[in-house]
Amino acid sequence: MARLADYFVVVGYDLDKRGGLEGEGQGRILQRFPEKDWEDSPFPQGIELFCQPSGWQLVPERQPPSFFVAVLTDINSERHYCACFTFWEDLDNPQLQKAGASEADEVDEELSVVQPAKVFAPKSLVLVSRLDYTEVYRNCLGLIYTVNVDGLTVPLETVIGNLLTCIIPIDGGSQRTITLGAGDRQVIQTPINDSLPVSGSSVAQLFRQLGIVNVLCLFCAALTEHKILFLSSSYQRLTDACRGLLAIMFPLKYSFTYVPILPGKLLEVLSTPTPFIIGVNSFFRSETQELLDVIIADLDGGTVTIPECVHISPLPEPLLQQTQTLLSMILDPELEIADHAFPPQSVQPSALKIQDKEIRAVFLWLFARLFQGYRWCLHIIRIHPEPVIRFHKAAFLGQRALTEDDFLMKVLDGMAFAGFVSERGPPYRATDLFDDLVANEVERIRQEESYPHKVMNHIKELAEQLFKNENPYPAVAMHKVQRPSENSQSTAQSQTPFPDLDDVAVQLFIDHAAAKLKTAPPVVKAELKAMVPSGPLLGELEGGLQDIVDRNGSMIANSARRLEVVRNCITYIFENKMLEAKKLMPAVLRALKGRAARICLTQELNQHVLQNRAVLDDQQFDYIVRMMNCTLQDCSHMDEHGIGAALLPLVTAFSFTKLGAGITQFAYSCVQEHMLWTNMQFWEAMFYSDVQNHIRALYLETEDGGSRREISALELASEQNRLWPTLSKEMQAERVQKEESTVFSQAIHYANRMSYLLLPLDTSKNRLLRSTGLGDVESVSNSYVTNSIAGSMAESYDTESGFEDAESSDVANSVVRFINRFVDKVCNESGVTNEHLKALHTMIPDIVQMHIETLDAVHRESKRLPPIQKPKLLRPTLLAGEELVMDGMRVHLIPDGREEATGQMGGPPLLPAEGAIFLTTYRLIFKGTPTDPLVGEQVVTRSFPIASLTKEKRISVTLPMDQFVQEGLQLRSCTFQLMKIAFDEEVASDLAEVFRKHMHKLRYPQHVQGTFAFTVGQCGKIMVEHKTKDKNQSLKTLSKNLVKSAKRTIGRQYVTRKKYVPPTWENRSSLQSEFDEDEISVSEEVDQTTLTLSSTIRSSDRQTMSNVVERACCRDYQRLGLGTLSNSLTRSKNEPFRISTANRMYTICRSYPGLLIVPQSIPDTTIHRICRCYRQNRFPVVCWRNSRTKAVLLRSAGLHAKGVVGFFKSPNAPTAVPSQADSTSLEQEKYLQAIISSMPSYSENTGRNTLSGFTSTHMNTSGKWGSIRGSGRLSAYNPDVGTRLAGKESPQPNGGPSEALFLRQQKAYLYIIGDKAQLKGGKQDSFQQWEVVPIEVCDVRQVKNSFKKLMKACVPSSPPSDPNMSFLRSLEDSEWMALLHRVLQVSVLVVELLNTGSSVMVSLEDGWDVTTQVVSLVQLLSDPYYRTFDGFRLLVEKEWLSFGHRFSHRGAQTLASQSSGFTPVFLQFLDCVHQIHHQFPMEFEFSQYYLKFLAYHYVSNRFRTFLLDSDYERIELGVLYEEKGERKSPQVCKSVWDYIDRLNKKTPIFYNYMYSPEDDEVLRPYTFISNLKVWDFYMEETLSEGPSYDWELRSRQEHMAEETPEKPDTSGPKSQRRIVWPCYDNLSKAVPDAITKLLQDLQSLEAELGQTSEKWKDTWDKIKTTQRIEPKLESKPSFSSSLLMSSNLSHQRRSQGVYLQESGVGSSINLALDCEASATSTPVAGRPSTSTLYSQFQSTESENRSFEGILFKKGALLKPWKPRWFVLDKTKHQLRYYESRQDKECKGVIDLAEVESVTPGTPTMGAPKNIEEKAFFDLKTTKRVYNFCAQDSLNAQLWMDSVQSCLSDA
Repeated sequence: MARLADYFVVVGYDLDKRGGLEGEGQGRILQRFPEKDWEDSPFPQGIELFCQPSGWQLVPERQPPSFFVAVLTDINSERHYCACFTFWEDLDNPQLQKAGASEADEVDEELSVVQPAKVFAPKSLVLVSRLDYTEVYRNCLGLIYTVNVDGLTVPLETVIGNLLTCIIPIDGGSQRTITLGAGDRQVIQTPINDSLPVSGSSVAQLFRQLGIVNVLCLFCAALTEHKILFLSSSYQRLTDACRGLLAIMFPLKYSFTYVPILPGKLLEVLSTPTPFIIGVNSFFRSETQELLDVIIADLDGGTVTIPECVHISPLPEPLLQQTQTLLSMILDPELEIADHAFPPQSVQPSALKIQDKEIRAVFLWLFARLFQGYRWCLHIIRIHPEPVIRFHKAAFLGQRALTEDDFLMKVLDGMAFAGFVSERGPPYRATDLFDDLVANEVERIRQEESYPHKVMNHIKELAEQLFKNENPYPAVAMHKVQRPSENSQSTAQSQTPFPDLDDVAVQLFIDHAAAKLKTAPPVVKAELKAMVPSGPLLGELEGGLQDIVDRNGSMIANSARRLEVVRNCITYIFENKMLEAKKLMPAVLRALKGRAARICLTQELNQHVLQNRAVLDDQQFDYIVRMMNCTLQDCSHMDEHGIGAALLPLVTAFSFTKLGAGITQFAYSCVQEHMLWTNMQFWEAMFYSDVQNHIRALYLETEDGGSRREISALELASEQNRLWPTLSKEMQAERVQKEESTVFSQAIHYANRMSYLLLPLDTSKNRLLRSTGLGDVESVSNSYVTNSIAGSMAESYDTESGFEDAESSDVANSVVRFINRFVDKVCNESGVTNEHLKALHTMIPDIVQMHIETLDAVHRESKRLPPIQKPKLLRPTLLAGEELVMDGMRVHLIPDGREEATGQMGGPPLLPAEGAIFLTTYRLIFKGTPTDPLVGEQVVTRSFPIASLTKEKRISVTLPMDQFVQEGLQLRSCTFQLMKIAFDEEVASDLAEVFRKHMHKLRYPQHVQGTFAFTVGQCGKIMVEHKTKDKNQSLKTLSKNLVKSAKRTIGRQYVTRKKYVPPTWENRSSLQSEFDEDEISVSEEVDQTTLTLSSTIRSSDRQTMSNVVERACCRDYQRLGLGTLSNSLTRSKNEPFRISTANRMYTICRSYPGLLIVPQSIPDTTIHRICRCYRQNRFPVVCWRNSRTKAVLLRSAGLHAKGVVGFFKSPNAPTAVPSQADSTSLEQEKYLQAIISSMPSYSENTGRNTLSGFTSTHMNTSGKWGSIRGSGRLSAYNPDVGTRLAGKESPQPNGGPSEALFLRQQKAYLYIIGDKAQLKGGKQDSFQQWEVVPIEVCDVRQVKNSFKKLMKACVPSSPPSDPNMSFLRSLEDSEWMALLHRVLQVSVLVVELLNTGSSVMVSLEDGWDVTTQVVSLVQLLSDPYYRTFDGFRLLVEKEWLSFGHRFSHRGAQTLASQSSGFTPVFLQFLDCVHQIHHQFPMEFEFSQYYLKFLAYHYVSNRFRTFLLDSDYERIELGVLYEEKGERKSPQVCKSVWDYIDRLNKKTPIFYNYMYSPEDDEVLRPYTFISNLKVWDFYMEETLSEGPSYDWELRSRQEHMAEETPEKPDTSGPKSQRRIVWPCYDNLSKAVPDAITKLLQDLQSLEAELGQTSEKWKDTWDKIKTTQRIEPKLESKPSFSSSLLMSSNLSHQRRSQGVYLQESGVGSSINLALDCEASATSTPVAGRPSTSTLYSQFQSTESENRSFEGILFKKGALLKPWKPRWFVLDKTKHQLRYYESRQDKECKGVIDLAEVESVTPGTPTMGAPKNIEEKAFFDLKTTKRVYNFCAQDSLNAQLWMDSVQSCLSDA
């Protein structure tokens, strides 16, 4: 029973503290009854604020009375309902003026407000109660007001006294009639069950105001603890809305701040950090605007505003959808039938009160679905004296597969749910509607959930129960309450003010009632306690939960197959079938990503544990531990409950006794590295579930446990609670004590378990993970930081972890602290006595210490163990002279961003592989085997020359199989190789460091002589040297003397630094000298004596000068007719050019060769002067001459900044002496003029600037354009290609300049290709015969950056994270192709100019990078000689080596050049050659492989060819001439060219079989980026043997393979096929091209016949000549497919298809030469050619096909007609038929001998349609009749005649 009202209060306007009409006044309590507080409910403070929430104000006119209910919460979180009834009483204004006359006057003057005579002040009557009966209070207070206003006869004291003494029951559903003694009567209806909220119609009202989505949003926000603020201009609506929101949250209770009406004075409450539900009058809307994290619901406007920073987790799907559907069916039933053609008469929503209950029923149904099965996750840890219950959140979420669901997680973590568990957890208590629903209706809910109408029926039933709870009886019209009469309300006469009441009279009533209560017998309410039903097990619900499988789909479909794999693997392990287990292992580890497989694993392992122990051998132990680790590693922190819990007992069960005497290692020492073990929540949950089991066992023993079904712990507890009151005191005490000691013993057990899993095997190592994990539990409790496991024996772990070695006590202390914290928490919660707790605290350090001692023993022993067998390390084959620097270190080769080897593109996963890394003096080699057991017998090799290493960085790697985080290295090489290696745990980290140091030392030696090319086979070298010393005496001395005299000469002159003004900023970039050597230049006063050769070289050396002459360049100059150097060193005067020896001592220019071609007319003295205008003294010299037009190609460096201007009549001098400057400039002009005058075209037209004399023969542009598909795009040349070149004619299709450009009248004789940046401001002189073409060149830095990006694109270090960064995209970003395009384009331009008779001088940068590229490409394109082996070698030696391309510097080969980085200028050149080769495959004698070979070895440092920066440096080291002459140890080749020659003699690997050059062919390749191809050199790799460019290694490997004898193979017949894997096999070896194969076969046949085998080249040349001659001898065109090389091929030859001349038979040959020539349908007679090797490629059948074509043939019985290709063969006398014309396999043969007759036939069933009847004919043989059908009657007649003629011939 409870009082209807606790207090009655009268609150009025406080006149003493008023603030005038506008100002804020205050209220004060005028009277309250009773005066004294009730003991059970103290008087709430601050009522006066809540009576007028918007503030106390006087108003000029009376307002109608108002009523609302505010809710106050006291300190014990009890809610008090304050019903406020407010009316207005008049005050006289004089009173007001008296109080503040002066103020009022001011107000009058200032505001000119006319003060009314009367003002009205508010007064409130307040009822305070703990019950919520709004209507009753409204009536009671209204009655009191009426009594006063209408002046009824009843004294107010009586009414109030009756009100305060009225006592009603709280629940039970009874009706109570009350009267206050003023002739009134009211019925109060109590709810049946107090625990269900009473909502009236407030919920329905809320939905009407805000709508479904908004209310659901607020609902989720309230449950997930957000702040919610309601706004409305009606106070009563605010209260109702808040009440409605709380009602739909049932069965959860809101436990935060709840203020449905907040007074304006307290608005700062809104900035509280805690969640709340608050209502505020819309009057204060503006003050709520700046709240950043509050959800604002505007009831009047129907909106909900969610701030940006607030994220509300929505209900999980499909619940959200279903809930919304149900709500709309209730609130808007017409929606469903809105589209019906014949809607029912009327579908009205239910009455508001019913609707209210229906909505609440939906939310009840929703909670029943959310919380179903929650009782199975309650752990009961004490039953007596009070049940102690914990909810196991992780288990609940895990079993419901909702671990990922944000909403449920937050709800379960919230305060409301904690309250729910403590309220509904106890197993023995009164139950309500929700308990029943969640336990007994789950099955029904599950079955109906997809049928909204069935659900609706259920909802209606629930709604009925809810309605019944509030209104158990039909409504009775017994209410009778007076309202104030109309007139009293309307009349404005001054009402009687509310009187002061007589408190004594009221108090008498109260005391009287209290006395009466004392004497009354106590009301006994029978509490109906019962056992709370638990509902079906969670597991049984799984079926229904699959639909709520977390939205991220993280439940991988676990097919039965996967579980089968796990089971089999475990069985194999325990049966000791290790090989089988190893094969299954990767699959098992993959399967363990799924939860079902993890559970399956724990169940299987459980079966193998006997008496809590299972002893294994080391291999078994290793596998079991690995599986456990994998299982734990993938546990999310919510899922651990299932897996971790199941594994916890197992880790202490499995052990192996491989260790010494009686020492056993348990599995736990190997699975410690999971964050799970440092997660306090996990341990608590585990502890509680164990305690529950033990307590259950305790009571199961006491009762005679009949073999009934399993009794759950909650049922047991409920039973015990029921019996508790019946037990005696002793029994009770005994039970409490038993339970307490059970908990205590479990605590000890757990202290042990925790020490097992928290103490590392080697306690002296304070491991990183441990120290974070234990340091602070709070940080760990919910975070799952890492998934790494460091092995139990990870020796090198700590050195990198950043922790010094700590004392072992540190580890012990942190573990002790962690366990203590755990013990404190669980023991306090489960009521362990203090003595026991103290005992535990003293025990724990001992337990830990003891465990440490055991571990020490285990650790000691485990160190002695032989490690588990790992794959044997394979030794790499080494080159002659290559030595190991560091022996193999065991590493894992990790896959990088290339997908081929990982098996993702199909094929076997070759990586990751396990093996060793070897560091030799030449290479870095990895050799090992794939970890995937299915390809375990393959060998994986990856290697690259140490000199090509471009980047090395440390990485840390997680290996998929072992889960160890290892330190590793990522090594990148410019041979387009990348090695990601992870050091095995057996490799100490200091060893890895040593490895890095050695690698750096080898990569960047102090001096070039430290590179492999010099150090190779040194020991051998010394021994050999003695014998050969005197042979080459002269060579050695020559080189020494040359260098000496060069130094002497330089010393003798005034050595000056170049004097030039620093370049201006815009061209600084191109000028910035990236070179570290002194730029020495010789000043003007050169000693005359040094200029003649004879005076400097002593006579003894003179004979050896011929060596200089022998240099390749001289041979080439002689070939080009650019000057000879006869023995007497005289020169013929009539030649326009001469070979100058001015630089023989390298005094003019260090980086030029000793002999240079200059115009005949220029004396050496001039050269000394003009060289100073050019950077690095590289003045223009001739390097090639067009034999037809006699135009020359010159090369030089760019001019110095000042020199450019000087070049064009400069006003400034480069030096201080003006005369000198002028002379230099003149000299320069003279020099250029000399070149121009050397050209025949110039001498022909001397004096004329027109080209009339330039014959058209010069103009025939013989040559070919690259690949067939031209494109009409405009050329990408720079717009200012010189004034005379900038014609508007359309360019050539390949981006070359148009021919018309060169037919222009005015043409320069010399074009100077210069750098655009340098040529600014140069004035063109109209009289000069030369012209400058400014172009943009690629800067060295650009090449460097582009190359880096190209490497990353072709060999990415990891798969791209951004899906848009595809290979082609990153290739484009690298801009490599654009750079190639630019170089090729300039080269094609120069070729065109030279071809039309103009000379060209290429004068870019320092003359040794881009200049070299362009000049070399121009010669390659223009002169077929350079496209042969000898020519290309010569080209590279001349232009790249002699003219000083800085190979060492650009290749960063030494320590000094390390900082400049690797810049592949030469590689870029080779790529350009590759592009040209690709477009003109028949013009090159060498193959693409030759280019790749050079590209590899120019960075490998295996040969000396590409070392050093100039001839000068090579002479200084004595490298230049030693290639000639001295042949040291035959294995060690010092020159790459010798090596290639040797190889070429043995094998045709470098030869291009399609080589078929045309005379004097000029190539013009297409240069557009779309025509360029990515060079496969960048992409390919051969994992079976590593790069194929070290040829000896291949032959050795094959040799070794032959030596190992084959085991007899009993597996049955062997297939000839073998699988060729991309990226593993060497394709050219596995699938050689046809010609190579034939040549090999020929050799092996010759060997068998015992003939001496010819060199391949001789054989080839022979065949080639016979091929050429043969077609001419043949009388008739034959089918012998004349080979590719023959020169009678049509000139349409292009990159792939090769077309034969139309010679009676059209046929095309494919490159592989294996497609037979197909014949046309007319027989051709012809003598086959027998003299060639290739006779088997002739079409031998052609003569025998007398007639062929397509016929339809009727199949056997019931088979359809089919078209077949029939061939009538006279020779073999048969009719054959094939599937199709191309088919080689004959499908059937009809022997003509058996044919009896050929007759016209008739169409039968199924014959082809639309064919005339006469096309059918039959062939009758002795065996059967064949039905045929030709295409038409004519054809049929032909066939019949042909067959007939065959028959008659026979």
